[in-house]
Amino acid sequence: MALASLRNPLLSNTRSLLPSLFHGGGFPRFFSKSPQYVVKVGIPEFLFGVGKGVETHVEKLEKEIGDFQKLLVTRTLKLKKLGIPCKHRKLILKYTHKYSLGLWRPRADHPKLQAT
Repeated sequence: MALASLRNPLLSNTRSLLPSLFHGGGFPRFFSKSPQYVVKVGIPEFLFGVGKGVETHVEKLEKEIGDFQKLLVTRTLKLKKLGIPCKHRKLILKYTHKYSLGLWRPRADHPKLQAT
């Protein structure tokens, strides 16, 4: 019985706070617009989107692999034979996996992509 009497005051207090948390439509707004993504993704756009020094291997990967779809299925041994350091291999493989699952895409407003 004591537990039931404690629930009622707590619930009545939170009910009075909930309408003030939500704006008009009943759902909170966390952002104003969606980010712009690159429509056509190639090897340079992908590597510049990953960043963290991986973009230094653009020429090497375009020359040896050539196609972005082939990069998505490339294994670590192939990247190692191309002379890509371990940290960069791990980043490339991590983001290719995320890209193929649809969890990540390179952003279109990247400053280095606009310069090229």
